[in-house]
Amino acid sequence: MKGFVIGGVSSGVGKTVATLATIHALSEAGDEVQPAKAGPDFIDPSHHAAVAGRPSRTLDLWLCGEDGVRRNYDRGEGDVCVVEGVMGLYDGDGSSTAMVAEALELPVVLVVDAKAGMESVAATALGFQRYAETIGHDVEVAGIVAQRAHGGRHEQGIRDALPDDLEYFGRIPPADDLEIPERHLGLHMGEETPLEADALARAAEHLEVDRLLGVAAEPATPAGMGESGTRVPGPESEPVDARVVVASDAAFCFRYPATLERFRERADVCTFSPVAGDPIPDCDGVYLPGGYPELHAAELEESGTLADLGRRASEGLPVIGECGGLMAMAESLTTVDGETREMAGILPATVTMHDRYQALNHVELEAIADGPTAGSGTRIRGHEFHYSRASIRGDGDASFAFETVRGDGIDGGHDGLLEYESLGTYAHVHPESGAFDRFLESLA
Repeated sequence: MKGFVIGGVSSGVGKTVATLATIHALSEAGDEVQPAKAGPDFIDPSHHAAVAGRPSRTLDLWLCGEDGVRRNYDRGEGDVCVVEGVMGLYDGDGSSTAMVAEALELPVVLVVDAKAGMESVAATALGFQRYAETIGHDVEVAGIVAQRAHGGRHEQGIRDALPDDLEYFGRIPPADDLEIPERHLGLHMGEETPLEADALARAAEHLEVDRLLGVAAEPATPAGMGESGTRVPGPESEPVDARVVVASDAAFCFRYPATLERFRERADVCTFSPVAGDPIPDCDGVYLPGGYPELHAAELEESGTLADLGRRASEGLPVIGECGGLMAMAESLTTVDGETREMAGILPATVTMHDRYQALNHVELEAIADGPTAGSGTRIRGHEFHYSRASIRGDGDASFAFETVRGDGIDGGHDGLLEYESLGTYAHVHPESGAFDRFLESLA
């Protein structure tokens, strides 16, 4: 599956809108588009899926390693893959957009803000193209999409100013209806506030599909492929005799497609909605992904599902929760409005929301002892991004699963609260970490 990466000169330049318009334009031209996201984001991929009609792949070198990124790309389906970058093209020490493009050997389509420039747009793109060689990275900046560019003389001026080895792939016109609303943790989810289809279609009309398809390249091949081009299964693919249930609703919506895929490859899986008050299905273990429990705290308290989950956990049912899942596993959750709601009461902690983010980082954790997601001394990588803070109840004699090698965790030095057979972390991890395989094997 050929592909290309849409990178930006900075955060906020309009990569997501350019990506969605590109997906729409390619789809209208008859291509099956596989979206992907460089970086550990959950929100942008939800917008990709709303437009493309299939889940967006997560491509993050810190979380997955180089071969893991290639594997996740390889698992996609379609004619062409459109990878949205993260931040500015070269920004980020763990997994920048440029690093992902280099690992996959894909060209970069650079989004440049053209609102107040013509020749300067070309100069900016040329600088980004040449910077790769300056820092010793093999990154091909193939050309630009001009964000907020008008037609006529403005567009022609940009075209004329570009050097011969920088393609012009089109423009995104300035339009108020191409803005995606924001809240804490980023944009609204794709299924909540998708861009108006007409607005996206109008933007897509100004992209040059043939040029975009012409620059798409074959990706680097992951290790472990058989002669027929199919993956050679490893021991981690063997099925286990276990059933996992996954919380899935507006409060628990931050999970990677690869996580559900790994669960389904190896075990029996079903989903339930704590917000709706679904009873917990018969199972061997529960996974609570991240999301927005703070926006649904009243419903979560009143539905009774979390209270039942707390009782089941106290009887030995293993539960793992990440970020929003950790918050739901706590005794209580206090919103920014000062309203406190009871949660599952599995973990000896209370959680309070703040109006500024409390942690944002790629993280690395080292297991203190054998636990449900990692063996003693094992290091796993993930990321954290949250506006809440968890306070340990009582004398602070809490049991932690991990020391934080990088990142903030729960108390600045540890992450992963343990209670009964359950674990809650602020860190989100990818299945390439092995954490979910170990969880499944512990259940079996």
